[in-house]
Amino acid sequence: MIRKNTKLLLTGSGLALAMALGPGIAQQTAPVSPAAPTAQAEAPATPPAIPAEAPANQPVVGTANNNAPLTAPDSSAKRAQVMPDSFADLVDKVSPAVVNITTTSVVSQPARGQGQGQGQGRRGGPVFPPGSPFGDMFRDFGFPGMPQGQDGGQGNPFGQGGPDAPSQRSQALGSGFVISADGFVVTNNHVIEDADKIEVEFKDGHKRAAKVIGTDPKTDIALLKVEGTDLPFVQFGDSDKARVGDWVLALGNPLGQGFSASSGIISARNRELTGTYDDFLQTDAAINRGNSGGPLFNLDGEVVGVNTAILSPNGGSIGIGFSMASNVVAKVVKQLEQFGETRRGWLGVKIQDVTPEMADALGLKEGQGAMITDVPGGPAAEAGMKAGDVVVSFAGGPVKDSRDLVRRVADAPIGEAVPMTVMRQGQSVDLKVTLGRRELAEGGETGSQTAKDSAASQTASDAMGLTLAELTPELAAQIGAPSGTQGLVVRSVDPEGPAADKGIASGDVITEIGQKPVATLGDLDAQVKAARDAGRKSILLLIRRGGDPLYVALPIDRS
Repeated sequence: MIRKNTKLLLTGSGLALAMALGPGIAQQTAPVSPAAPTAQAEAPATPPAIPAEAPANQPVVGTANNNAPLTAPDSSAKRAQVMPDSFADLVDKVSPAVVNITTTSVVSQPARGQGQGQGQGRRGGPVFPPGSPFGDMFRDFGFPGMPQGQDGGQGNPFGQGGPDAPSQRSQALGSGFVISADGFVVTNNHVIEDADKIEVEFKDGHKRAAKVIGTDPKTDIALLKVEGTDLPFVQFGDSDKARVGDWVLALGNPLGQGFSASSGIISARNRELTGTYDDFLQTDAAINRGNSGGPLFNLDGEVVGVNTAILSPNGGSIGIGFSMASNVVAKVVKQLEQFGETRRGWLGVKIQDVTPEMADALGLKEGQGAMITDVPGGPAAEAGMKAGDVVVSFAGGPVKDSRDLVRRVADAPIGEAVPMTVMRQGQSVDLKVTLGRRELAEGGETGSQTAKDSAASQTASDAMGLTLAELTPELAAQIGAPSGTQGLVVRSVDPEGPAADKGIASGDVITEIGQKPVATLGDLDAQVKAARDAGRKSILLLIRRGGDPLYVALPIDRS
């Protein structure tokens, strides 16, 4: 049970019951009966009727303003950047570009507790969204007619259970905004994550199907596309110019109630929550669940933030909301539109902040910069960087701290020489480094295009029930593998796959396949193909776990 004075960081998206006390989740959903797949079960109130879906070629009311972005009308308040007598003119001008986003997904109903007795697992019970107080109530006091199980000996009402329990359709709501006349839409990644169907609704009620162009979980940004040629749109402003105390306007779809506006000021800048690339504007403008992905406007009608999360003890707005800064979002969106994924620079070092005490010990004038603690390999090692160096300048700009260096490296061009300056034993040393790509170094899937490119290479590992990544020096350091180790690291294991049956676990390193060294996914496919061509049904893997060797035979028969 969560105590009432506990503060929680919640994403603004998803709908919750008014009494909900629970942790923030990516996109809060509620199951929808298969017999009524269009019912918005999450909404706390019945939404107003909306017009029938418009054909893809039907223009939306309020067109693209002669292919120019919608901006605030000229006024004395705009020129002076003071609180206007009313936000109505600004709302009227920019609201046609703000959209509601509805996602639909098919989810399997969770199984009931095991060992409850024959037939008991099929008894029905209500399904509550995460964080619902009714879920806590039934866990604490049981549910009439349901068998007792775990959790204090009380019945578990979550789901009907049983292996043949039907799947259910689940809907969730969020917000977004159009950034081009041809239909590019920005929202939060957690709004559309795992969705089977995405629908965008404009303020006038017309709806259009949307497809995902690319996503970036690290900044929680997603880029969608709807069909259109003359849609109303808005533009990004310069979030670096936003000052604490500036007036802002948040638009979106809070709690599934439809279009809504709220105003406030920028309470703080450069807030960091949990992500590597966090740069949030804090605002007291009311942001509630369902506002996720919606725009935060300045008085010029420019988007200076994307509403993403709130800090709250009860799931509702208490005046502490967070919007990802537009300067971060604009860079991500540009890459998603161009590549379908992000492409960030990678230096290949471990770093920490320089404290005033460290600066004094190193003979530095200020406690600024990023200190290199390890150079395991990669671009930094090739450029001649050493542990103990303090990076004070990168790509022509001063480095304030370690997070600043991470952001500068991410924004720098990949494959090009970038100038940098380090302090080494009291001397200034100029270096040039050719950055690698972070997504490849991490071995992660970075978007839809990466998933397509790697699909063929993952065929063999999928058959084994494994998700693998090539072992880079950085990954080796993270999992504690000896320096110079080559192989494939296990990122995840399918619990129903053959690898799980053999005891293979995340973090294991496969160094040999078919008694031959393996370093790439291509090596894996080649060895599996050779074994299949030879008529073998299994292949031998040499696994390193904590430095200890272990041989495991896995089936490779396609059947």
